[in-house]
Amino acid sequence: MATEDSATGTERNTRKMREGVVYSAKMDKTAIVEVTRRSRHPQYSKTVQHRARYYVHDEENTLNAGDRVRIAETRPLSKNKRWRLVDVLERAR
Repeated sequence: MATEDSATGTERNTRKMREGVVYSAKMDKTAIVEVTRRSRHPQYSKTVQHRARYYVHDEENTLNAGDRVRIAETRPLSKNKRWRLVDVLERAR
């Protein structure tokens, strides 16, 4: 479950990873990523979509609205920011 950090030699738990679409990129070094997941309702067996919006740290301000990205959980960077950009999967047109 834990992986070894090569820089310090200490063990670190695996971080949560999510894939989503950039909803807003108007802030400095911050973007809002919307992650949609689908689940089946337990009683009615209907597929329901749930969405969550995460504040993501974008150090170089490279993201634009509509980009598909992969994000990872990290230590708290500000009041709302707890995710960082891992890579851009697809650029918006």
